[in-house]
Amino acid sequence: MKHLIVSTNQRFFCEKETNKPFFYLADTAWELFHRCTLGEAEIYLKDRAAKGFTVIQVVVLAECDGLNDPGHAGALPLLNNDPTTPNEAYFSHVDAIVALANSLGLVIGMLPSWGDKWNKLWGVGPEIFTPENARIYGKFIGNRYKNSDIIWILGGDRSIESEEHRKIIDQMALGLHEGDNGVHLHTFHPPGPHGSSDFLPWETSWIDFHLWQSGHSRNRDNYNSIAKDYANNPKKPVMDAEPGYEDHPAGFNLDNGYLDDFDCRKSAYWSIFAGACGHTYGCHPIWQMWLPGRHAHSWCRRPWTEAIHLPGSGQMQYLKKLVLSRPYFSRIPDQNLIISENEESTKHLQATRDSDGSYMFIYSPGPNKFTLNLEKLSGETLQCWWYDPRTGNSLDAGVLPRARSHEFTTPNVGPDWVLVIDDASKNYRRPGV
Repeated sequence: MKHLIVSTNQRFFCEKETNKPFFYLADTAWELFHRCTLGEAEIYLKDRAAKGFTVIQVVVLAECDGLNDPGHAGALPLLNNDPTTPNEAYFSHVDAIVALANSLGLVIGMLPSWGDKWNKLWGVGPEIFTPENARIYGKFIGNRYKNSDIIWILGGDRSIESEEHRKIIDQMALGLHEGDNGVHLHTFHPPGPHGSSDFLPWETSWIDFHLWQSGHSRNRDNYNSIAKDYANNPKKPVMDAEPGYEDHPAGFNLDNGYLDDFDCRKSAYWSIFAGACGHTYGCHPIWQMWLPGRHAHSWCRRPWTEAIHLPGSGQMQYLKKLVLSRPYFSRIPDQNLIISENEESTKHLQATRDSDGSYMFIYSPGPNKFTLNLEKLSGETLQCWWYDPRTGNSLDAGVLPRARSHEFTTPNVGPDWVLVIDDASKNYRRPGV
């Protein structure tokens, strides 16, 4: 079992036994347990493992009528919709998928329930949770998966609007902790565009890291959301766990077109370079595991078996490879590296660097011309690279002396690039695959 913990600087994750960095790179497969056979799950999970994902976010009591439609799980999750009487047939199916994912090196970001089961607001429901049965259910599911590679994600796209809601969530978290003896990380998945700290106090003891759902609009400034939470105290990791999904209508409006791989890359690089501990990719047909014959949510236009090959999912691994290619735990956001005007638009530049100055990364959605302050780097001589977030390859951009300012222009193919600047004396390897 991977025993994941928060790093000593309270910004990232690592494996407890080795202190090896764990980069949370997730895909959203909310309906995997509910709508997929084990064979279908194997096709999906092997694809995601091959593309470098480390976490798969899945819901046990699923959104798409998960209480009353057995789907491809072949059984309902609860007897009589009672959280204190789980159905062994359903959970045996969940067991098999969790074990398969873990065998492929994937951690399951497990939502015990979608939010409509405790605060309907919209969707199918019904509301079935009380503080008392939420704790019993949490203890059951925590104990069942205490030896699995799991991260607990409570909430499920709903607001905490009452003291009763708060008690349900707190008691479910307590039950999970009792069931697994506190060996797994916990967080809360909020509705968009909100962060978990909009509904639960930042210092909530059971929350190990905070999440944002920046939502499904184009050019959402998730970097501002991450920066706001990064500045909070006590320090806790933060990340965007639901940005705009690839192949989702932008802003839920067909007139805006569908979000594509470029939109997904912007969300990912903006948030990570703003200080996020990880990132979640999503694809509209995949979260709902849509196939012909099923109800299609929000103008879903292709089956999940086709959508797994959309380019955005394959490109996420290049972000992971880039940040792991340089000192990891000492990386900090630093927008002061950018001297020139920086737009709040699709061309927004986002900067991060090593706290000791051994490297910097600048994400440019471009094409762009921009000026940087290089004095925060440690070397007198700097090696520069243009890193292609579409392919993971890089172009040698030459060697420069360290200077108060220097102007850069992105390559004339694109649109987006990452400028990597290293202290040449560190002899870091060329970024890329």
